[in-house]
Amino acid sequence: MAEIPGDQAQRRPHPQPLAESYLEFNLTRELEQLLKEPEWRAGHNSKTLVKYDTLRVVLIALRAGGSIPEHKAAGPISIHTVRGRIRVHALGRTFDLPAGGLLTLDQGVPHDVEGVEDSAFLLTMSWPGRENRAM
Repeated sequence: MAEIPGDQAQRRPHPQPLAESYLEFNLTRELEQLLKEPEWRAGHNSKTLVKYDTLRVVLIALRAGGSIPEHKAAGPISIHTVRGRIRVHALGRTFDLPAGGLLTLDQGVPHDVEGVEDSAFLLTMSWPGRENRAM
């Protein structure tokens, strides 16, 4: 059997397609899998669930005290906490997002994320300027 070089050996296989006419997920099961992977022990882990030309949905698990450094997105985003509690710093404000909380940010807004508790959230990103091939 051939060896897989570098990072490819670490990547999780994607058994289901990321862009179909419909996609259905069990977020509890997806999150349980993220929490079993070595990246979780380092502070956070993520999995892209949906990858269309104009839309991405990513499930992110973030440890209490962990953080995602300041960054910005090319299109509008939403952050929906599904477990725990996170804080998002943006626009000179701190947004406290317990489970069930939802925040949207417009394109280009610098922000960072911190885990107040062991948490999980769905990040939904639009990708402006990409053609929708179905139209």
